[in-house]
Amino acid sequence: MSQIPSFLFVCLGNICRSPMAEGAMRQAAAAAGIELHIDSAGTAAYHVGEPPDPRAIRAAAANGADIAGLRARQAVAEDFARFTHIFALDHQNLAALERLAPAGSGAQLALLLDAVPGREGEAVVDPYYGGAEGFAATWADVSTAAARLVAMLARAPQR
Repeated sequence: MSQIPSFLFVCLGNICRSPMAEGAMRQAAAAAGIELHIDSAGTAAYHVGEPPDPRAIRAAAANGADIAGLRARQAVAEDFARFTHIFALDHQNLAALERLAPAGSGAQLALLLDAVPGREGEAVVDPYYGGAEGFAATWADVSTAAARLVAMLARAPQR
């Protein structure tokens, strides 16, 4: 596994929540000057190769993050060797990732909001079937979690 911490954010189709989480984490890491490997994926192959939902792109852009160039991909077993941390955006995708994880995987697997005190065990609500306000709420959740993760990394002893 890489010495540089690496983060994979996973939702169902990889067009709403997980690319927004990827964008928020890239933004938080850049602001802190921390080098990370960051990616996102979906547990389903519904949207492989597609860009994020236009509403997700707009919500991220409204907060200074450009996710328009991202393309959906499906999570694979090899991701458990490529990433040190894999965050599911909800319980359904966490269960799918647990089934996908190879025996003895060293990747830390958790819900994204487990990183936010008081939000442990909560899912990031899927905004897909709603309007812009749902995407704004999703951005608020993923950016709060990204800020917490980066703050934890900044405090961690360096190897």
